Amino acid sequence: MTTKAHHDAHETFQLGEFTVPRLWTGLWQLSSNAWGTAPVSKIRQAMGRYVESGYMAFADHYGSAELIFGQFRASLESPSSILGATKYCVFKPVEISRDTVEAVVRERMERMRTEKVDLLQFHWQDYTNLDYIRAIEILSDLKTEGLIAAIGLCNFDALHTDEICARFPGTVVSNQIPFSVVDTRALYAMADVCAKHGLKLLTYGTLCGGFLADKWIGALEPDPYSGSLNPSQRKYLDLILKAWGSWALFQELLVVLRGIGQRHSGASVSNVATRWVLDHPAVGAVIVGARLGCTEYPADNLKVYSLVLTATDHTEIEEVLARSAGRHLIETIGDVGAEYR
Repeated sequence: MTTKAHHDAHETFQLGEFTVPRLWTGLWQLSSNAWGTAPVSKIRQAMGRYVESGYMAFADHYGSAELIFGQFRASLESPSSILGATKYCVFKPVEISRDTVEAVVRERMERMRTEKVDLLQFHWQDYTNLDYIRAIEILSDLKTEGLIAAIGLCNFDALHTDEICARFPGTVVSNQIPFSVVDTRALYAMADVCAKHGLKLLTYGTLCGGFLADKWIGALEPDPYSGSLNPSQRKYLDLILKAWGSWALFQELLVVLRGIGQRHSGASVSNVATRWVLDHPAVGAVIVGARLGCTEYPADNLKVYSLVLTATDHTEIEEVLARSAGRHLIETIGDVGAEYR
């Protein structure tokens, strides 16, 4: 799988039958008013602005995300030009049969107003329950029958991703997992599994809930209980303070990222943090969560495509990371996805 050169307007990569951009729009913030809310009409208008800017892939299924996305895509002249990724999540024991799995897929199709799910990402909570093998087998059959275009995983660790890819060669095209300059667990076994099976990572948490941004430089350490943080910010602040390092060290990281950005035509901290993740061969795309209709940064995020980090840039970032506990997260938290189990 190859990507276009950095100087192109939009980098793309191959994901199953799709050629897709390397920046996706994440819709998980539609799951709750805790992130802020906007009327559905405003959200659809925002989706239109994103598409006009070249954001041709949207991902997630929480709350009303599928319904709003389906309404939006159905209103377009060429709906097939937009990729919609959704999920099939199994959090507790359920019957895994042809009928139950197909019902889930058909519900996704109905909600997204499509005759075929573009990318269905599968999450399985309990690895001790081996029914996930049967679920993948059924999903593969449904793909063969034309109900699914591509199958991905979500928050699977390296061991079980490798197992599934070996058992069902060529069936799975991606794994959606956390990956950022703070959370580098993907660089361990997962990167090797991706190289072995031709898998691409779709990463989230790449901006640590928005903390990897210029506006936090010089800011006092936030109070997680103040009520001023959204759910993502509370989650990633906890990661930064309790597992990765300290607010002071995080400030050093922000200053380094800003300095690098200033050397590159004023790129933002978020641009540099995103580019750093995209530069890893296993990564297909970064999914940037958007508070559609509330706050949007599509123009700023596009600067990532023209940003080329140098060896010096990488060295400066690594110098800060080496003083953090980031390299030990795989021991303290576990492999990617372990925090959800």
